[in-house]
Amino acid sequence: MSEGAAPPNGRPLVTARGVTKTYRLGRRDIEVLRGVDLDIPRGAYLALQGASGAGKSTLLHLLGGLDLPTAGHIEFEGQRLDQLSGRALAAFRNRRVGFIFQAYHLLPDLDALENVCAPARLARVPAAEAAARGRALLERVGLGHRLEHRPAELSGGEQQRVAIARALINRPDLVLADEPTGNLDSHTGAEIIALLGELHAEHHTTLIVATHDSHVAAHAPQVLHLVDGRIVSP
Repeated sequence: MSEGAAPPNGRPLVTARGVTKTYRLGRRDIEVLRGVDLDIPRGAYLALQGASGAGKSTLLHLLGGLDLPTAGHIEFEGQRLDQLSGRALAAFRNRRVGFIFQAYHLLPDLDALENVCAPARLARVPAAEAAARGRALLERVGLGHRLEHRPAELSGGEQQRVAIARALINRPDLVLADEPTGNLDSHTGAEIIALLGELHAEHHTTLIVATHDSHVAAHAPQVLHLVDGRIVSP
């Protein structure tokens, strides 16, 4: 997939056209993204590599509907995200997208299983089905023995595994991982990236990993380079 090129197997899952994002800081406008064009095929696994401040997190947030562009637009299966109501956009994020963050963002008062099941419960999945899915996912990521442990009782790597299971609970079409190894040592980070690759192959979910680390990016079949808010050729 090249920048702005249509995939050979039909309409892409996600399309970005002329996407810019500008933030107001005091009296200054900070332009973070500067005209991004992308076509992301269904089932792709790609890395979005760039230095800190290049706009990686901002682009992931826009692709996942956590924020909207200043200009340009993003389509998911042909539907423009900026044309969805607030409620429809929230439902889209809950059901169609799984998010994995550098800081895990687990709820401290919930145990591992409850954290994983939270998005399913928001999607009104019956409690028994949600629990069954959550247990299966935690078993798959190697935490079947940690179901009742709260985040403070888990290592960083274990917390990220819980976050990965949570991202998959609603069987999303798109998983967005923002610096998923950023808070981990190199050995644990390598385990997490290997796990993401395995789960991508098993679930056929479209996976985008944003990272500054070339070693992490090298695990993806395709790497997009983001420099000063633009996708550039390597």
